Amino acid sequence: MTDRLLPDEFAEFETFAREWCLATEKERYDKRLSSSMAEMEKFYDAFFPRLEDSIKYCDSFPLDDLPEDALHLLYLIYSLIMVSMSVEIFHQPKAIDAADAVLDRIAEPVP
Repeated sequence: MTDRLLPDEFAEFETFAREWCLATEKERYDKRLSSSMAEMEKFYDAFFPRLEDSIKYCDSFPLDDLPEDALHLLYLIYSLIMVSMSVEIFHQPKAIDAADAVLDRIAEPVP
């Protein structure tokens, strides 16, 4: 048995997977708000160049039948999307001029 979360092709991101493979949007949003910009930028700078490869890998499986390692990779993609606005636009974890905005989803997309 292995402790790996990600497919072998993406093993270099295992360190990030331990923190950023989060199953729900709320978990990803909370992680963004509790992370420093340095943490998010490190994740973004490392993973963004492999985003297209990651999407292609996930697309090679039926969406409703992803292997567990591909599902974790998809969660990592979702986390990258969550932090991208902070890194690219806001330059802070919280949305600019959002007051006390929160993200509460009553149902999660599948997967």
